[in-house]
Amino acid sequence: MKIVTIVGARPQFIKASAVSRAIKKNNLNTKKTINEIIVHTGQHFDSNMSDIFFKELDIPLPDYNLEISGGTHAQMTSRMMGPIETVLLKEKPNFIIIYGDTNSTLAASLVAAKIHIPIIHIEAGLRSFNRKMPEEINRVLTDRISQLLFCPNQNSVDNLFREGIVDGVYAVG
Repeated sequence: MKIVTIVGARPQFIKASAVSRAIKKNNLNTKKTINEIIVHTGQHFDSNMSDIFFKELDIPLPDYNLEISGGTHAQMTSRMMGPIETVLLKEKPNFIIIYGDTNSTLAASLVAAKIHIPIIHIEAGLRSFNRKMPEEINRVLTDRISQLLFCPNQNSVDNLFREGIVDGVYAVG
């Protein structure tokens, strides 16, 4: 199985480190290995916002660094989509894993949905209920097109239920 993990910001690096460690552990203990390809969009790009996390959290270095940062939310998101699509078409993963509510999250989920790659959204169902926040738009749209939604708590599961999203929803803590 091949999974492409797409990250771009500090909180995503921290969460991806736990998933990458679990994948490594799985691969040591089973014949059904998971090949993880890591894509760093570059949303957080300097060493204090990015490189240090890969080193200190022992995250495998990205297989692809897109180096896309700056601009408005729409500009950044749109500039990420083409290179993400190129990577996904080349790698042909079984799933993508995305985290949270960043521009990287939305760009990756839109691309994967359009080329029919299933989406795993970690931190699904979080809501501020403030549609003026770009992150809230990213959360809502990403949850609508994800196939597996891993929620941090029951409140997040309840939020998705109220929005009519019930399939593939898991409270994982």
